[in-house]
Amino acid sequence: MKKALLTLAGFDPTSGAGATLDLKVFNHLGYYGLAVLTSVTVQDSSRVYDHLTLPPRLVLEQYEKLRSDFRLTGIKVGMVGSRRLFRAIEQILKESSNLPVVVDPVFRSSSGRWLLEKQDLRGYLKAIRGKITLLTPNLEEASLLLGKKIDSPEKMVEAAKGLSDLAASACLVKGGHLREKAVDILYDGQQVFMFSKKKLPVEVHGTGCFLSSAILCHLVDGCSLPLACRKASLRLRRRLTSALRISSRALFNL
Repeated sequence: MKKALLTLAGFDPTSGAGATLDLKVFNHLGYYGLAVLTSVTVQDSSRVYDHLTLPPRLVLEQYEKLRSDFRLTGIKVGMVGSRRLFRAIEQILKESSNLPVVVDPVFRSSSGRWLLEKQDLRGYLKAIRGKITLLTPNLEEASLLLGKKIDSPEKMVEAAKGLSDLAASACLVKGGHLREKAVDILYDGQQVFMFSKKKLPVEVHGTGCFLSSAILCHLVDGCSLPLACRKASLRLRRRLTSALRISSRALFNL
């Protein structure tokens, strides 16, 4: 019997990121995917033009109906969209304390549109603190959360430790946009792990969503956190080399 995984994320109509990509990754790795939508976006593969956050009541009702019908085995949290959903997200995470939870923070689109206001970031951390397994910020998101620029592997190590303390969870800081090579730094609360790989000359929409969803799948498979991150990173790299070029920006071929 397939296990069910849940994503709480925004709707990306290109299926290149957000809940639509999460569901494809879950299915690709052998799981049955469920989704609670937090926001609806107006976008193409290269730019977010607008978004609308759903009412907290509707988000909670989506979750409660799915939870009462399916046995959930893991949760991924992506785009929240507004501080109005913090209490709803906090309640959902409290009710899922026995499950692995991977949070991929989404604060601003790659085209520069804010998807969660900067002044709300501390409230965001408070809502998830102590209720998740892993936080997976990229360099910009880590910089925003800590209020200082993170732009080197050395700074990433300190950022992973600092964010681990703030979120009371493990933290994987993603360094795909470092200049010379792609490096991800994991701090599990005790040890630091580095995952280094050669940069590829391709930029694909939704890499953060893909990686976090794949990590969740491997955790539910029974992998340790470092192994889940390593396997997901290798899987992401393979998929980057076979991306679809059917729009203005490459998309994952799943």
